[in-house]
Amino acid sequence: MPEETQPLKVGVPKETYPGERRVALVPAGAASLKKAGLEVLVEAGAAAEAGFPDDRYAAAGARIVVERSDLFAAADVITQVRACGANPDAGRGDFELFRDGQVLIASCDPLSEPNVMQEAAVRKICSFALEMLPRITRAQSMDILSSMATVAGYKAVLLAADALPRMFPMMMTAAGTVAPARVFVVGAGVAGLQAIATAKRLGAVVQAYDVRPAVKEQVESLGGKFVEFELDTGGSEQSSGYAKEMGEEFYSKQREMMLKVVAENDVVITTAAIPGKKAPILVTGEMVHAMAPRSVIVDLAAERGGNCELTTPGDTVVEAGVTIIGPDNLPATVPYHASEMYSKNVSTFLLNLVDDGAINVNLEDEIIRDTLITRDGEVVNERVRELLNLEPLATEPAEEE
Repeated sequence: MPEETQPLKVGVPKETYPGERRVALVPAGAASLKKAGLEVLVEAGAAAEAGFPDDRYAAAGARIVVERSDLFAAADVITQVRACGANPDAGRGDFELFRDGQVLIASCDPLSEPNVMQEAAVRKICSFALEMLPRITRAQSMDILSSMATVAGYKAVLLAADALPRMFPMMMTAAGTVAPARVFVVGAGVAGLQAIATAKRLGAVVQAYDVRPAVKEQVESLGGKFVEFELDTGGSEQSSGYAKEMGEEFYSKQREMMLKVVAENDVVITTAAIPGKKAPILVTGEMVHAMAPRSVIVDLAAERGGNCELTTPGDTVVEAGVTIIGPDNLPATVPYHASEMYSKNVSTFLLNLVDDGAINVNLEDEIIRDTLITRDGEVVNERVRELLNLEPLATEPAEEE
């Protein structure tokens, strides 16, 4: 009789990035993969900080593995929240645990840390960076950037509300009327729209601005007022759907027009980030000094250098009486639901990658092609190769893994 084929094994290690509390796959995700014929291995305690104890994974059909090295040795696929360039220091410690050709699915930040991806290639890791997903309808359920931006936009408003020495909603009380807080959201992408919705739910008066006039309707549908500046915004969006870096002349004019709007608000939340680029400065020191004392800025682009000129990434500073919060890895502060959303993205991506129980690197699928970064000892993603000053590949990798 023919030998029975072993199911594809998916490993879920504990995250090693400092302060990271999320996990790549939650018990519900493990159950969905098991139902699809895959086996899930989870490092003991991997999801404890996210609120998912080991016994829930066991109940979902996953196997708990005590030693990290044993998990890597047994798994065919490793799923992580932050790996390679997204965890350039501690993440390198896992490189020695990978086997040739082993698949990695994670946030890898290849455009900011291409050299780390080259190290992964040397280790012959077959890596997929989920933040490189194309902005197409079929990839929406796999989009970790949108999922995590949703969490960040929500939490940014809570940080602002906690730091602001006034309440968000208007209240009419026996002691008098309390005026509502005024919130200005810069950038109406996923994070910005979630921030608008959350601030409105708390009762604030919300304004928002984006270089893309097309988002005006979305802002207004959430109860915000769209601020319009007389600027040429043509070419503000790439064909892939991601924001495009504009020239310094554009940003200079934009900052000049934003000064008055920033000054009249109690809270400013900035969300503008360009993949692989330093975040543009949108809120200058002059704007900060024009704000009322005890106002608050929450800079969601802090990890990319910040949209505010005075932001200190990963810290909170006070300048001219204004509190400037530069959060680092904000989704990790809401680990339960952030993990659930990330897990859904990962499991959907993985099932798209699997064909008949095995990994199938089908390069005709743009989801797979665009996210594949390293394979067979090479950096195969053309955008990352350009950053490394590598020659274009003469031929595409083979179709089958």
